[in-house]
Order: sequence, then structure tokens, then C-alpha cells
Amino acid sequence: MEIAAFLIDFILHIDKHLQDFVVAYGPWVYALLFLIVFVETGVVVMPFLPGDSLLFIVGAMCGAGLMDFSLAMVVLLVAAILGDQCNYTIGRMIGPKVFQWEDSRWFNRRAFEQAHRFYERYGGVTIILARFMPFIRTFAPFVGGVAAMSRSKFTLFNVVGAFIWVLGIGTAGYFFGNLPWVQANLEKIIWGLILVPGLIAIYGSWHAGRKENALKA
Repeated sequence: MEIAAFLIDFILHIDKHLQDFVVAYGPWVYALLFLIVFVETGVVVMPFLPGDSLLFIVGAMCGAGLMDFSLAMVVLLVAAILGDQCNYTIGRMIGPKVFQWEDSRWFNRRAFEQAHRFYERYGGVTIILARFMPFIRTFAPFVGGVAAMSRSKFTLFNVVGAFIWVLGIGTAGYFFGNLPWVQANLEKIIWGLILVPGLIAIYGSWHAGRKENALKA
């Protein structure tokens, strides 16, 4: 419970935690940023770490002169690319075994086969769009690996998606993160960065399911 409370507080007040870290440890903040983004995107069991909000706050802190913008963006880009690549590799390694599993409380073959078919058709676009969706961005590269998406194709969309995600949100934070209105409503903005993409993903999944059921009927 204490760990969960800390994570929630860290996510909702990430600006204060990062500022405290910069004051206490200086340049080591770049190592912390690399670790957070790499673990969130590269370790399948860690989807709850901050992503979009972290990028926005880092951009804002760079705009306020607390960090170097170019260095922060390079570190975050490398972490995002390597994280997805690691996640994809894990999926490729265990994918053949996964497809041999029977239905159980931990695995639904029908749902997984739907994901497999989806990646065969929309894998590239999914890798890019998933960058902006909490939780989904952690599992998208893994499923891409399990679905046997070619490494060259995955790497291309991985790099493109990372550039759009990191530079897009980071730059937005750099230019707008220190505006008085943004600072006054920062917690609401962080909630929005977490909830809105997630709700869009849930709606998209529900809509796709309805469409598939309608075609089968």
C-alpha cells in the first residue's frame, strides 16, 4: 500500500519530485529519466509509470532553465527506442511458447489471436499511436514481437513513434509548461494526459469489437 501511495503521489506531483531530485542530485536526473522511460516502455510488467506527463514536465523544467533541453530529449529518445526494442525482443523470444498455451485464468487464446491478426494488418500504425496511450504503449511492442512482426519494420515505426512522442510532448512542455494557467492547473493536465488517451483506447477497442461482432452476425 505504501508503494502504491508513493507511485500515485509521484505521478500526480512529478514536477515537484523531479525538481527536488535536480536540487539534490543535479545531472543524475538524466539517468533517472532514462530509467523511468526505459522501464515503462521496456518491461512488460511496469505499465503504470508516468510517460506523457513526465515528458511534458521535463519540457517545462527545461523551459525554466532547470535542465538542458537538447540533452533531456536525446536521453528520453534513446530510452524510448531501446525500451520498445527490448519489449519487442521479449515478445519474439516467448511468442512461440505463448501460442501453445491453453486457455486459463492468465491467458485467453481468442483475445490473443485477435491481437495477432490486428498486428498483421495494422502493426506499424499501432506502434506509433500506442506511444500516446498509457498502458497500451507498454504492451504494444511486446505483442508486436509475439505476432512475429519483422524487426526491420518494427524498428522503423519504433524510431518514428519515439521521435513524435518525445519531441512532440517535450516541446509542448518547453513552450507552454511554464504559463501561469498551465502551472495553476498542472494536476488536472496530468490527469488528462493519463485518462484521455486511455479512454480513447478503450472506446476504440469497444468499437472494433462491435464491428467485428456485426460482421460475424
